[in-house]
Order: sequence, then structure tokens, then C-alpha cells
Amino acid sequence: MNVKDTITVIGIVSIMSLFSNVLGTKAGIVDSIPGLLILGVIALIGMLASKYLPGGIPAAAYVVTIGCIMTIPGFPGSEIINMYVKKVGFLSLCTPILAYAGVAIGKDLDAFAKSGWRICLLAIVVFVGTYIASAIIAQAILKSLGQI
Repeated sequence: MNVKDTITVIGIVSIMSLFSNVLGTKAGIVDSIPGLLILGVIALIGMLASKYLPGGIPAAAYVVTIGCIMTIPGFPGSEIINMYVKKVGFLSLCTPILAYAGVAIGKDLDAFAKSGWRICLLAIVVFVGTYIASAIIAQAILKSLGQI
């Protein structure tokens, strides 16, 4: 994927996230735009670093590392970044990303179909395991905080 395609995809996902954020949170459009722009720039930097820096490190690793560094208290501008990004809901970001993943799988449906029943079984095990683990963690935290 070239730089122009990368920018296009990040732009489309950012626009979809904007509408999802406005519908899913109490933040308005104007409040959401700066945070989404910051997240888009971090994603772009991470993707470009993955493409042009040696080592074969995945883009997600660069994005997470850059995002963590930029939001550490004491990092120049971290208060401003945190203030704007705080207005973007996590689920608002998941919706377009999962939609994009679905489209990507749909493009390669033949390879997905060749996976057969094993992929469905794996998905069920992962979903159930994630649900149970989340419930256990939530139970432990809520109990330790005295909420239940």
C-alpha cells in the first residue's frame, strides 16, 4: 500500500469514526475532530514507520508505542493530546475498523471459505473465552472496589 492509499484509508476510517463518535457519545462534531485528527496522525506515522524503517516491525506496534510516548505525563503537549483524545470513544473507533476488516475478508472470501469449519470453531472458542475472561476480571475488580 502506498502513502496515498494509506492516507485515504485513514481519512475514510476517521470520517466513519467521527460519525460513530457523535452518535455513540455525548461529544459533538467539533469536539471530536481534534482527537480524531491526532489519532489519524499517530496511525499514519506508525504505518509509515513500519513501511520505511528496517526491522519488519508491524505498524500496530509503532502506533501503540508512539501513542503511549505522546501521552506520557511530562511529554511536551501530552496534556493537550489527552484532552482532545479523551473525547473520542473507544467503541466509536472499533466500529469502522471492524467494518473495514469485514470488507477485507469479503474481498478474499475464497481463502476464508477454504478455512472451513475449523475457523468457525476457533472463533466460537475465542469469543467464549474472551467473554468469560472479561466477566472474571470485571467481577474481581468490582468486588475489590466494593461495588458488588
